[in-house]
Amino acid sequence: MARSTFLEKRSIDYVPLAERHGKVWHLWPVWFSGNAQLATVAVGVLGIALGGNLLWTALAVAAGCAVGTFFMAFHSAQGPQLGLPQMIQSRPQFGYVGALLVWAFALVTYIGYNAFNQVLAVQALHQLAGSVAADSPAAIIGFAALATGIAAIGYDSIHLAQRTVAFLMIAVLTVVTASALFLLRIPSVEWSWSGFRLMPFLTEMLAAATYQITWSIYVSDYSRYLPRDVGVRASFWWTYLGAFVGGAWMMLLGSVAAATFPRLDVPAALERTANGLLPGLGTVLLVGALLGLLTMTALNFYGASLTLLSVWDTFKPLRSSIGKRAASLTIAAVLATAIALDSSSDFLRRFADMLAVFLYLFTPWTAINLVDFYLVRKGHYSVREIFNPRGMYGRWNWRGLLAYCAGFAAMIPFFSTGLYTGPIARRLGGVDLSMLIGLPVSAGIYLLASRSLDLEADRCAAAAADVGLEPRAEATVADEPVAQSLPAGLRSTPG
Repeated sequence: MARSTFLEKRSIDYVPLAERHGKVWHLWPVWFSGNAQLATVAVGVLGIALGGNLLWTALAVAAGCAVGTFFMAFHSAQGPQLGLPQMIQSRPQFGYVGALLVWAFALVTYIGYNAFNQVLAVQALHQLAGSVAADSPAAIIGFAALATGIAAIGYDSIHLAQRTVAFLMIAVLTVVTASALFLLRIPSVEWSWSGFRLMPFLTEMLAAATYQITWSIYVSDYSRYLPRDVGVRASFWWTYLGAFVGGAWMMLLGSVAAATFPRLDVPAALERTANGLLPGLGTVLLVGALLGLLTMTALNFYGASLTLLSVWDTFKPLRSSIGKRAASLTIAAVLATAIALDSSSDFLRRFADMLAVFLYLFTPWTAINLVDFYLVRKGHYSVREIFNPRGMYGRWNWRGLLAYCAGFAAMIPFFSTGLYTGPIARRLGGVDLSMLIGLPVSAGIYLLASRSLDLEADRCAAAAADVGLEPRAEATVADEPVAQSLPAGLRSTPG
């Protein structure tokens, strides 16, 4: 994609060094704005809705965001090093065909989030303009169409939209927060240390962590056009900064709104709280959060499009084109809209259950993907072999599949949702500790299974396969293909 091209032409294919552009600091607005929207506010409501007080809910939000963002930010460095979208990078761990397992789960995540985003957007529109029904089909469809349009233009348009929303929301949130510190009156019981309740605290903490971890499935999508020499340290911290600050800030806002107006839905509570501080401020905040939700929905549709094209490529290798991207975006939008139109009014409970399911699906994957990239292969992959159906990574990789299944199975007794509660979770009073089990089990088993890999041979094969990946005239010593030498960014880690 040359910068002069209006519509992005690439999709799941490799981004050559000559087309790399942008600055590493551009990552923080992407993930700040990704969190500075209404769905994030809804996460902060969960602890209050379950009976926790504001003090302990706020601590749970901070702890959950800190942990979840840590994992997702490490995925960010994979984009510049490999020049590939996030999910296609699963092939070395799971195999050319085996990666379909995690891609199917990724599609469920994208479509599920966007269905709820559309429902929430219409609730916000109803709050802003009473003439719009809270379940208006036209508004649901129109919102999806706008988000799909942003995604269709592509990578650069998404970055620009996210930067615009980020600066707008920082200004609005600063005014709201400063006003709240001086003007908001919250009952003292909400600030009591004695108000600790284990179930609401852990539910909120794990929901916040889950919400941040689920970004992992497409973090590299928005860093893959960056120059390869940006390094792990810079990409990690710029991503972490944006995601943690944006996520924690909006979740805490949701917690405060829920504690102040516990009987209202999310958009109404948000607007009423801010309007109580300064007349009209709630409307400005709701509009800004709605714009953030729009661009976030565009990110989800973009990721769903890339995942659908990855599935297509598994069965029939494809050449990227604007038409194929448009077709995959349309499929994703139709699926999400159909679910949104059929959604019930019990939004918050279903949203909490959806977050739990996403946690279960992607905890093993994020552990395996990060362990392989940072500890096993250490960034040495062949871009060409990732797209070779009979290549060095095989059609099915038993190591990744075994680690995933084992990690998922180890989590089952700890599941706690409205759909199913495992035996250990029942004994713990409904507390869900599954993520704390799934991460180490999946990572440990994958590490053990990878001991049988001949890593030197793997590295040499990858280097040989990618000879000539970049024209010699454009490649420098620092910009050799990722498989030929340890990427410069992997020589330093965040610290």
